[in-house]
This record gives sequence, C-alpha cells and structure tokens, in this order.
Amino acid sequence: MTEYKLEELLKIKNGRDYKHLNQGNIPVYGSGGLMRYVDESLYEGKSILLPRKGTLSNIQYVNELFWTVDTIYYSIVDESKADPYYLYNYIKLLDLSHLNTGTGVPSMTFGAYYDVPIKLPSLNIQKQIAKVLSDLDAKIEINNKINQELEAMAKTLYDYWFVQFDFPDKNGKSYKSSGGKMVFNEELKREIPEGWEVKTIDKMANRVCVGFVGKCQPYFCSQTEGIPLIRTGNLSLAGLDMNNLVYVNNEFHNKNLKSQLRSGDILVARHGDSGLSSIYYKKEPANCLNVVVVKPEDNTVYSSEFLYQTLNTKHIVKQIKSTSGGSVQGVVNTKSIADVKLAVPLNKNIQRALDKSIIPIYKRIHNNKDENQKLSELRDWLLPMLMNGQVTMQE
Repeated sequence: MTEYKLEELLKIKNGRDYKHLNQGNIPVYGSGGLMRYVDESLYEGKSILLPRKGTLSNIQYVNELFWTVDTIYYSIVDESKADPYYLYNYIKLLDLSHLNTGTGVPSMTFGAYYDVPIKLPSLNIQKQIAKVLSDLDAKIEINNKINQELEAMAKTLYDYWFVQFDFPDKNGKSYKSSGGKMVFNEELKREIPEGWEVKTIDKMANRVCVGFVGKCQPYFCSQTEGIPLIRTGNLSLAGLDMNNLVYVNNEFHNKNLKSQLRSGDILVARHGDSGLSSIYYKKEPANCLNVVVVKPEDNTVYSSEFLYQTLNTKHIVKQIKSTSGGSVQGVVNTKSIADVKLAVPLNKNIQRALDKSIIPIYKRIHNNKDENQKLSELRDWLLPMLMNGQVTMQE
C-alpha cells in the first residue's frame, strides 16, 4: 500500500450556475444527485463528484459529458496513480462528517478534501477491484434501463386507453380514432367514450390515508430487529428505493395500524417532490412516514398498477401539486388524492384487458428491482473487504 493525500490524486474544480443554459441531454448534478438536463457541459470524462454543501455523504461518479452546480465539486483524477472508479469507491467508504465546516448547512472546502489520507494498492490491483465493482454496477444499470423502457411501455398503453381513448373496440380498432362515439362530460369538461362514467380515486380504492406523521426516532432499530419504514426520500422517478431505509421496532409497527403497508399499496409523496408516487411491491411487512397511502380493494377491477398509472398521469400530477399547501413547502393532503377524477368504462372487460397487458410488465419491473437489491447488497458486502485487503486480487 502507498499512502497519499487526496490532493496528490485529483484536482477539484468548482461547479457553476446552470440557469442560463437551455434544455438538452447533458446531465446536471447537485449534491442531491441528478437535477435536470442542459445543452452545455463543464467537463467530459471520468470524474468523482464531491459535495460542497448539503448532503455530504452523496459522493457520485460520472463518465460522460456533464455539468455540476455550485453545491458540488467535480474532480480530475491523476490516472497514473489512481483508477478513478476505485478511488470513488474508496472515498465513499470514508466517514467525512467530521470535516464539515458549516455552522448551518453542512459544507466542505477544497482544503478539507485535499487533506484526506488515502492508502492505495498498486494500480493493477486497483483496476482489477474496479472491474469487479463496475461489472456489478453495470448489471444494475442494465436492469434500470430495462425498467425505464418497461415503465414507458406501460405508460404508453395507459395513455392510449384512458387519456386518448384509443382502446381496442369490439372489432379490434382504436376506439376514438376509428370514429367511436364520444359524449361531453360536465365533470371533466371534456369528451369521454359513450358508456363510460366518472369515478374518484376513493371510489376505486379501499382507502386513502396518511401514513404516520410525527417523530419516530425513539423507535428506530437495526435492520435485523425491525420493520422497514418507507419515507418520502424512498420515492423516486425510478420507483421505490429499498436501498436507503431506516427501520422501526415491532412496538411502533404494531400500534400504528393505519400506516402499515402491504404489497400493492401506492405511496404518494406529501412534500418535497409532492405528488410523486410508487408501488410498495414487497411481500414483507413495512410501515410508512409522512406519505399518502392509497390502498386498493381486494379482488377489484381497479388494480394497483392501474391506480398507480392514473396517479402518475401528467395532468393529474399537476392537479395534485396545484392543490398542495404549506408554510414552507407544499404538502399534499388525502383529499387532493381521494378527489382525483377519472373516466372509466362501465364495461369492466375493457379495464381487465388493460390489466392483462400492464400487470405482467410491472411484475418484470419488480423482479428486476429485487435482483438489483440483491446485487447492491452483494456489492456493499464485498466493497469494504476488497478495500481493506480481506479479499485479495492477484497482481
């Protein structure tokens, strides 16, 4: 092993404001992660992104054209001494919280990063370890891309049937496009197919309620002892993130019945990215904090997948956001979810036919997520042993 200061291995560069840039396909990163896409880049290539303010533990790695904002540094690694991907994984294992220089918002300086001690094996060993880790990450990324395509497929099917009303008619033709009869609906202020009715989410689901609201830190415990607690931060555009959980004890879980989750429940963010929703697809018990829960009926034509797609429809997300209120940031209440209106067919065979198409898609999505969780757990188990030499590689 050779000892270095981080300053000897990389050069740190400041991020910059992006608001003057146009929308494009180049990712913009902040300390919280991916923010948006623009039409210019600050740098292209392998880089370790080091938070300057905010979430200091969120070290990121990129290998593409990118832009970073002023809450995060980017870096240029000296590849004659360090493999960038190995160094990224090494830094991720470090607890850098004691280097925080901020009195309010957590902050890090160039100097604090540069002074971090690093021990590296030979470059050849670094590359071998980086290959093991990158292969695992590549498989996870492939599954993520497959899921994005499957999600887009399910959304397209839903939009054809329940937004554009081009579901297959009795002759297999697209209903509206082939001249199917439409009637104006006063509630929705738009035309809907003849033989359809308007329903609200609370009439299609068993219950719409809020998960636990309040302090639950006294009930936190280890993973082996407790029940997963799903929070707003676990909801993302990619679905439910089960890799960043906290756990509560059985006492908390058993006395908070309303916030208990079962497979198929839909969770909607109450604040932050309000209106964002995910399906809880696990069979294991869980509880939830500060989210709205839509609990589907058993043996109903309105499946979890259908309700989830409804709540993720662009105009409905906009509607939910517009009804949120709060002193600091908008907060979604149960009424704004329960009162969402939708045109649905009186002929439930139409509804069932859509489910036959989208439910298998979501089963595959959930299987891919389960595989990714196992791969992430394997990676997290291997990583410290590879870094500290418990598992060795041949020169």
